[in-house]
Amino acid sequence: MKIVDKYTYPKSSRANIAGLRHYTVNGQEEKLPSVTTVLGQTQPKEKQESLDRWRQRVGLREAQKITRDAAIRGTAMHKYLEDLIRGERSLDLTPLGVEATKMAEIIVERGLNDCSEVYGIESVLYYPGLYAGSCDLIAEHKGELAIIDFKQTNKPKQREWIGDYFLQMAAYGMAHDVIYKTAINKGVIMMCSKDGYYQEFIIEGEEYRNAKHGFLRRLNDYYDKYMDNNSSVMVSGTGDTEA
Repeated sequence: MKIVDKYTYPKSSRANIAGLRHYTVNGQEEKLPSVTTVLGQTQPKEKQESLDRWRQRVGLREAQKITRDAAIRGTAMHKYLEDLIRGERSLDLTPLGVEATKMAEIIVERGLNDCSEVYGIESVLYYPGLYAGSCDLIAEHKGELAIIDFKQTNKPKQREWIGDYFLQMAAYGMAHDVIYKTAINKGVIMMCSKDGYYQEFIIEGEEYRNAKHGFLRRLNDYYDKYMDNNSSVMVSGTGDTEA
């Protein structure tokens, strides 16, 4: 796996607006909502109700601890992977850091070994005037340009539970396509649970195209919610011809 300087990714800064993450790209004044902000603010009612039931079941304090530990573990895992890809080594000897390191090593062995070239690590991608976000990895995966996302999980996931992860990758793919004139048609989630169970979810073809349309619907919902004129978002250049 080698790093190839093929695309020039922009500089950016982050800002919170009303508690929601936004990006300023290339020094422009416009602040674009992050992909995770868009998805978080347009969650289906059923998903939010499911989270509320989980918090009630385990208790608020325990739910906060689980969520906090998962965030710390995920951050440590991502740092280890990013440093490793860049040819560096990081060492976190905290209990959560040790867990994260083991998880990262499994992702390297089971997932990253299928990547021959890396073009972007934690690179900011943006769709002008609409949204932005930081993508874990843009790389050649088994001979195809792909958006790659690293995920930690407390327990293994079923495919039908992670629809928003697919929408997230599709959003990054569309942003990459419009700026760099690529035609990405593949997303790969490399996921490891804290007990070392590896899962890989690949989205491509029709499923990937459907995810692009799914994200655009959520983007419309977001702007309907936050724009004064309630105008819909019209996006061209997704590479699709069907509605």
